Amino acid sequence: MIDVEADGPIPGDYSMVCLGAVVVDATLDRTFYGKLRPISDEWVPDALAVSGFSREQTLGFDDPREVMTAFAAWLDTTCGGRMHFISDNNGFDWQFVNWYFHHFLGGNPFGFSSQNLGSLYKGFAKDTFKTFKHLRKTRHTHHPVDDARGNAEALITMKEMGLKIRLD
Repeated sequence: MIDVEADGPIPGDYSMVCLGAVVVDATLDRTFYGKLRPISDEWVPDALAVSGFSREQTLGFDDPREVMTAFAAWLDTTCGGRMHFISDNNGFDWQFVNWYFHHFLGGNPFGFSSQNLGSLYKGFAKDTFKTFKHLRKTRHTHHPVDDARGNAEALITMKEMGLKIRLD
């Protein structure tokens, strides 16, 4: 489960501020967190405010190439094999992670697809107006590890409710 905070709507012109990941298993204790220095002089104050960081703080964050290299190494040692990218808003989160992996490392270890947790729940509930957010246990704080953990909890609950999915 992945979550991203960014300082604007698209990668390249704007920057991924921080990235969190949680392996979806019984413990939810295998996590990754990275804070990335901006790659652009452009930023949207309201978008950045969601992360809780100031522009000055982000300028002191880690080199994006180093963070993405560390994330790829974490994925390789922690997950290995075929991984599935799942997030609450994969249209947003995926574009940043995919762009950053391709731009800085030349390829994305997740491959070319992702899953949207909200859409998965709507199909599971057979109702396009339903939301999964009541299934979270961890409060949604906009810290990407907290948010990824809450979303992972929701996915585990969906499995307990009968969703056929392999988690490990």
